[in-house]
Amino acid sequence: MQKFRMRGAESAKAYRSERAMQSQTNACKPFSQVKTALSMQILMLVAYAVLSETLFAMQAMLNDTVPLGVTGTIRRFEKFPSRYVEPRNVDVWLPPDYDKNPNERYAVLYMHDGQNLFDPKLSFIGVDWAIDETLTQLIGEKRVPPVMVVGVWNSPKRRAEYMPQKAFEKLSEAEKAAWIAQHGSPACSDRYLQFLVSELKPFIDSTFRTQPQRESTFIMGSSMGGLVSLYAICEYPEVFGGAGCLSTHFPAGKGIMLEYMKDHLPDPSTHKIYFDYGTETVDKDYEPYQRQADEIMKAKGYTSKTWMTRKFEGDEHSERAWRKRVHIPLQFLLTHSD
Repeated sequence: MQKFRMRGAESAKAYRSERAMQSQTNACKPFSQVKTALSMQILMLVAYAVLSETLFAMQAMLNDTVPLGVTGTIRRFEKFPSRYVEPRNVDVWLPPDYDKNPNERYAVLYMHDGQNLFDPKLSFIGVDWAIDETLTQLIGEKRVPPVMVVGVWNSPKRRAEYMPQKAFEKLSEAEKAAWIAQHGSPACSDRYLQFLVSELKPFIDSTFRTQPQRESTFIMGSSMGGLVSLYAICEYPEVFGGAGCLSTHFPAGKGIMLEYMKDHLPDPSTHKIYFDYGTETVDKDYEPYQRQADEIMKAKGYTSKTWMTRKFEGDEHSERAWRKRVHIPLQFLLTHSD
């Protein structure tokens, strides 16, 4: 829009200069010729103004709603700014009745790797999580209440942003150095969570009709996204009431997150946590770690009402597998326990 305004100013300046020159010669021309010339110039200015407004409107529409390959309505906020992390896109999926019920407020699910959630054209392997289709069906069948989903795109620093920082700090100096050599930077998930909690969530709560309280705020991801979801509910138990951790990458940092869990899990009477894992590709290494995590959950007082761990034989480590089973954590987290 700034370019359009600059061009409009330049055009107006040129037009005024041209009109000053023409005013000296128009006095010698017949009135009919002057009238015709003025009419043509006015028409050109009107056409330019209409074209500029049309182009601006087209830009706004392109950035407002993502229509193709998606079920329902998504609002995209491109290069969302932050004081803590690099700017990134944020997609907000609205439940089917959002515009029909202006007085209704909705629970919110924050999800990592946002570009993999809704549109297969954007997804890492060309297969998305189908969060939009799955929730549309679950909401339509009244198996979950209507909920908004905030898909936070990852960045080139994904590994560092998703590695639980306080767990990372428990590693030896040699182990930290090895991590940095492999991934390019130390863990910085504390800054990523600050972005989510102190910048993105207030924006979402002020822009959309949300239920901002802990009981209606959830977080979910897979692999390293599952790890940082667990970290988020431990670090901010007053913000997140539930965490979905699919194919949680516990091997990161030689399982150091397990040590962190022993002292930082949130209150089992007010929080829900879901884990799962497959048995193929990367997931084949997860079971020993997940069994240790399960023992920690039991020791901290979690029961089947507030904690679930599922094993999926034959499932690989990919969006293709997570989309098949994502309805399970969605129902577990979004429905109230008796």
